[in-house]
Amino acid sequence: MKGAGVFVKFPFKSTAFVHTLYTVAAEVIKRTMLKIGVIASLALLMAFAAGDGTFKATQLKNARVKAAYTEKWKPLQQEMKSKGLSGSFDILLCAFKQEKLLEVWLRNTGSQAYTLLKTYPICATSGDLGPKRREGDGQIPEGFYTIDLFNPNSDYYLSLRISYPNRSDNILSDKKRPGGAIMIHGNCVTIGCIPITDEKIKELYVLAVEAKNAARNFQVHIYPCRLTAENLKQLEKRYSPELMAFWRNLKTVYDYFLSGNSVPFVRVAKDGKYYF
Repeated sequence: MKGAGVFVKFPFKSTAFVHTLYTVAAEVIKRTMLKIGVIASLALLMAFAAGDGTFKATQLKNARVKAAYTEKWKPLQQEMKSKGLSGSFDILLCAFKQEKLLEVWLRNTGSQAYTLLKTYPICATSGDLGPKRREGDGQIPEGFYTIDLFNPNSDYYLSLRISYPNRSDNILSDKKRPGGAIMIHGNCVTIGCIPITDEKIKELYVLAVEAKNAARNFQVHIYPCRLTAENLKQLEKRYSPELMAFWRNLKTVYDYFLSGNSVPFVRVAKDGKYYF
């Protein structure tokens, strides 16, 4: 055979051998790539947990995140310094649906008490007071959560995903379709999320990246309103005993925080109630 290549003639007349060879080779390649992917993912997760700067470096590759840092990080640092906050910090977000407010609390590493840094208006809401219990109900969740995903390419500028459904939600909500993808994001539209405008999400996203990059704690507490005794009396006039029992359960954590600006380690009982 003429040409620049080498021709190898298989000693089998059937193409079955060739097909088998290709199949085996493809499987070997697939398994090898899977192992590489798993190893890479584990290494990335370990880097995040170690707080070695990998997460922030990755986020800063995104133009929106880079712009947010350029615009917001220095003023945020100055404001933090004025309130005695510096270095690595934990974040606590407290959302109050009736008041349409999102509070941003920080605490220095080693401190027990949080300091209020920012209060953002929630610029749009959906649903009613009360927890989210099924997909499509339009409800903003209520309870105690974390942030489990950062999206620098959000349709709503930047977004942070709340860890709904949590363990309590999995017990009390629709077992097949509880819903999900609940975000704190930019813009000013929502169906079950917490929008705070593009300008405010830039600040919050930068703070969130800093906390995540240092492997710090990040909690999100969502309440129907400020759970004062007077507000509970007003709620009793409009809502069911079941909802009132749920809100009184949330109030135990709310009151604990008010007593000293610190949060307990919240657990979930078999019946879905929170306790500590």
